[in-house]
Amino acid sequence: MKIKRYMAASMRAALDQVRLEQGPDAVILSSRRINEGVEVIAAVDYDEALIAGAARQYALAANAAAASVAATNAAAANAPGAEAKAPAATSAGPAANSAAPVVRAAHDSRAVAAMPARPSPAGTIRPPVLPAPPALRRAVERRAPSAQARDLAAVGIPQDAQRGFATVQRELKDLRHLVENGLAGLSWHDKRVREPLKARVLEQLSAMDIAPDVAASLAAMTPSHTNLEDTSKLPLALLLRHLPVVDRLSTVNGGVFALVGPTGAGKTTTIAKLAARWSMRHGSEGLALVSIDSYRIGAREQLMTYARILGAGMHAPNSGRELARVLDRLKSKRLVLIDTAGMGPRDVRLSEQLEALRFGAARAKVMVALPAQGEGHALEEIIRAFAPVSPSASIITKVDEAASLGAVISTTLRHKLKIAYFCNGQRVPEDLHAAHQRRVWLVRAAHKLMEHAPLKRDDAYYTRNFGRAQAHA
Repeated sequence: MKIKRYMAASMRAALDQVRLEQGPDAVILSSRRINEGVEVIAAVDYDEALIAGAARQYALAANAAAASVAATNAAAANAPGAEAKAPAATSAGPAANSAAPVVRAAHDSRAVAAMPARPSPAGTIRPPVLPAPPALRRAVERRAPSAQARDLAAVGIPQDAQRGFATVQRELKDLRHLVENGLAGLSWHDKRVREPLKARVLEQLSAMDIAPDVAASLAAMTPSHTNLEDTSKLPLALLLRHLPVVDRLSTVNGGVFALVGPTGAGKTTTIAKLAARWSMRHGSEGLALVSIDSYRIGAREQLMTYARILGAGMHAPNSGRELARVLDRLKSKRLVLIDTAGMGPRDVRLSEQLEALRFGAARAKVMVALPAQGEGHALEEIIRAFAPVSPSASIITKVDEAASLGAVISTTLRHKLKIAYFCNGQRVPEDLHAAHQRRVWLVRAAHKLMEHAPLKRDDAYYTRNFGRAQAHA
């Protein structure tokens, strides 16, 4: 356990020092006013061996003291002239009488000096009150409530005192949260005064539903000064600059591509758009469509209809081994597009689907379809679920159905997953757009959605997400 004393002009300055050196998990053991300001003693890094050793030392010291007192009392009782009432006070009696002072001392060793001395029966020596070692007391304070109760019981502290200890600890925790929230609020308001550009970027990105962690990362890149006449465009400029897009689309030159994603993400329609775009530029002779979706009724028939319209070949393997044989026969094709089954991230069959794709199409480049109307946590689940096939790019689908683009943009920025295409309608192939050619349109679309229905964020939101981080820095 690391214990350190801090002295500062104010409590806020002292807490800043504690967080800077010991982090947000530090525990304030004590604080007091001094001539220079305040003194704070804090601790961090609880060591479970420490409390066990301190408890053993405390128990040994208490036993030794009790044994010494018992021997002294026995000698006094056997001495000539000893009063008859002296032997009546056994060693168990004084030990029981001293239990309450020991409880108070274990909670705070400074309480020992303030305890009134109890009169002792004549000829009886009381065992000395042993305050709990400071290391033991501080270590107990860092334990979980159930573990603390066991530790306190191990050194003979009754349940009533344990309940009082737990109450004090809850009050200290509430006080800590209150202080942290107050510091976070002061930190956020201080940021708005000292760094107005960064604060404005955070506010506008939050209104666009950009996730707090992504907004904070973008705001950190905000220059202290800008030549923009309209500073409201600064968040859009940051988004535009850092939006991850595929600069050169490899599908233009051909290859083997597989599209994965959840149910209803629009994978089959997107495959049809990619195939139609290729046929318009290069013809259908070098194009082949493959479907390994054997779960959804009518999925292969839908892709077969598109293949018949385009005049391209259509193949439907049922396993990873069959897929490998099909791709081996299609080596002469310039572009092969593989449509996969749509499954939810928690579908037990998803691992089988991904394993078949890895085994049968090891050389395929994988793109993941991200529905634009998805919520942030749902999109995170999709990324984690399809991570085993290592998607190299994403295709944002159903942009026209989204009420906000903040969640999907945040997901691509957080995972640095480049956007290859985005789709904003059902028309084939008109509603398929290369992201590197229409990135400005995508950012403006996100901004227009914000203007149409801006998310209302109060001071508590900004304090919780952007003030606390600085307070803990």
